Amino acid sequence: MFAGTVLGVFAGVFLFAEAAHWRSSRRRLGDCDSSGSADRRPRSDRWSCPDTRALTTADSDQIIIVLGYANRGQRPNGINRFRVRAGLRSIDPTARSTLLILCGGAVTGRTPEALILERFARDELGFAGRTVLEAQSTTTWENIANAIPIIDRELTPATTISIVSNSHHAEKARDHLWQMRPDLARRLVRGGDYRFGEHPLVKPIAAVRGLLALRVLDRENAKHAAVH
Repeated sequence: MFAGTVLGVFAGVFLFAEAAHWRSSRRRLGDCDSSGSADRRPRSDRWSCPDTRALTTADSDQIIIVLGYANRGQRPNGINRFRVRAGLRSIDPTARSTLLILCGGAVTGRTPEALILERFARDELGFAGRTVLEAQSTTTWENIANAIPIIDRELTPATTISIVSNSHHAEKARDHLWQMRPDLARRLVRGGDYRFGEHPLVKPIAAVRGLLALRVLDRENAKHAAVH
């Protein structure tokens, strides 16, 4: 009976974490996302796709923003390795073009996170596509704010945007884009940062921390909305 109880607890924690990450990966997206989520926008704005057809990643110009995480040394830590891999698996081979924007300054080390991400993508994962480094930001807000001028330079009528991190952090970043540039946020589509069963020991902790951070963010958004 004890073994069954323990197994049930582990199963419950596993399912909670998976559901939390799955839901977060589908929230605060744009009108052009095809995941079928009803909870895409953080407010009631209604936007149409930038083209006359509903865009998916196929036949689009992809912009994939990969957010770095505190890195002390020259080698990418485990979180940054995961985020680069998730960014690369967000690439659709049928897309007309793909650009990776790698974000992160020298937050906890001497080398900008963006440079560490690019080295890992090219030297160890063999990525040979286009990249742009945003190597100044030290916060998630700055990640998005500094990526926007790059997006504007690359924007076409068929551009879709993905933001890649862990599921909850990516949702927070998407919220920031909605606040700064809703015209760009309506182009948001899912990235490849969620996979069922991946990192089962890490996901429960990340889910709790991520949900708490998003709750704080929602409260801040509500206060801001009330003032305005």
